[in-house]
Amino acid sequence: MITKLNALFYSLVLSETVKNKVERFILIVAIFSFLAHLITIYMVKSQLIVIPEGLNFFDSPIAAIYTPFSFILVYEVYLLIFYLPRSITTYIGKQYEIITLIVIRRIFKDLANLELNSDWFDIKNDLNFTYDIITALLLFFMIYLFSLERQKLHTSNKSNNLAATQIEQFIAIKKFMATILVPIFVGIGLLTFGSWVFQNSPENLSIALKDINSIFFDEFFAILIIVDVFLLLFSFFYTDQFHKVIRNSGFIISTILIRLSFSVDGLLNNCLIISSIAFGLLILWIHNRFEKNIRTV
Repeated sequence: MITKLNALFYSLVLSETVKNKVERFILIVAIFSFLAHLITIYMVKSQLIVIPEGLNFFDSPIAAIYTPFSFILVYEVYLLIFYLPRSITTYIGKQYEIITLIVIRRIFKDLANLELNSDWFDIKNDLNFTYDIITALLLFFMIYLFSLERQKLHTSNKSNNLAATQIEQFIAIKKFMATILVPIFVGIGLLTFGSWVFQNSPENLSIALKDINSIFFDEFFAILIIVDVFLLLFSFFYTDQFHKVIRNSGFIISTILIRLSFSVDGLLNNCLIISSIAFGLLILWIHNRFEKNIRTV
């Protein structure tokens, strides 16, 4: 009975048809939110409305790109849950894509605050922009390398010695975890955004917006750490191979590093994000060399 209910709920929220509908809905919302932000910027510049001082989200049309990117990130969160039952490495790759999109979204905010003068390296906003641009390039390249290693892994899995029933059981467990994650993340999103709105008055809005990246995603990656641990523990039922245990353990460490990045600002934030993906990439690379060596023995 529980299995049937889980299969029904999974088909209602994580089927291919639902994914396509969610994609279209998010795209429509992103377009309208972008237009709404642009209109608000025009009204502020025309002095039709007054906003608190220091609120730089309405200083430049470039800052308006920040808003649709926020909805794109919501869709990426959905995709992460969607791909969880299909592949652990794809699920981890989605984590890396999400944190990269967060950095890209931050760049649009940085662009709106740039001060173009000769004191570039003495101005905090300009330095943050430099750090974020370099970080985004490095992350994009490492995700490319990670995808190459993931493809090699999927090729080797075709000759996996796990029985079909064992694979189906593990997929069923991951589907169950995915269905649970959907209401959990919706609840976290509503609670964190609601508490952020009610705890910050209009006078303090400019200060609150400085920490907007930590809204939801701080708790989001904390939950993902728990999910990663469960995946590691459940994987012991199907394999005790050392290199697979280390790979799954390494992915947990990678997620923890991403989670820690939300607690710091500036260069240290960028370093933690880069090190998290670099660590995950290196773990997967070593794992694949291990797998290749086992097959040739």
